[in-house]
Amino acid sequence: MAMDLAAFGRFARTFQPGEMIFSEFEPGDNFYLIQSGRVELVKIIGDIEKTLDILQPSEMFGEMAILEHSPRSATAIALDTVKVLEFNQQNFEILMMGNPKIALTLLKMFTKRIYDSKRRFMILTLEEPQAKIADVFLMLDETQTNIDKATDRREFLTTVDDIAHWAGMGVSQAKDIINHFVTQRRMEVYNDRIIVTNINDFSRFVASRRKKT
Repeated sequence: MAMDLAAFGRFARTFQPGEMIFSEFEPGDNFYLIQSGRVELVKIIGDIEKTLDILQPSEMFGEMAILEHSPRSATAIALDTVKVLEFNQQNFEILMMGNPKIALTLLKMFTKRIYDSKRRFMILTLEEPQAKIADVFLMLDETQTNIDKATDRREFLTTVDDIAHWAGMGVSQAKDIINHFVTQRRMEVYNDRIIVTNINDFSRFVASRRKKT
């Protein structure tokens, strides 16, 4: 995201490693745009703390407080020394009205973030690890363009590490599940890509597990 935000330096804040930026369920009236450092988003699901995402510079978080006036849906923790721009309702409106190009870019980001957050939550609420992995591939398939709908075979330019991250589990567990799918001939794994041999098979599998949940 290439945006000129020099004029908004007065909204800068810094958080130290391990510092909590905000907590799940607390009310929120601001959001953050990362300038440097990484931010971890975690959520309590059942009795387990799950990592939802690790955000990098130029990404934003906490925007649901502006869009839906809802409590925080996750806890945000600084992994490094994190520098952000902090926006509340008032200066957000100034930002949007003062630069239409920035406004359009932010609105596109908001739309994608809302989809990603809700879709990620759907994955994490599945109880069966195999279903979580399968649903990650369904999510990736939903965002792909130029797909040949004449076949159920799908190729994803991704890695096991990426899949584990989206599924909220360790890499070794994700690798075991993917290897199991490979032995069932439901997947093919290469160094730079993973192929799902029948995406509709995964769709039926996840739908059946989601009904149980």
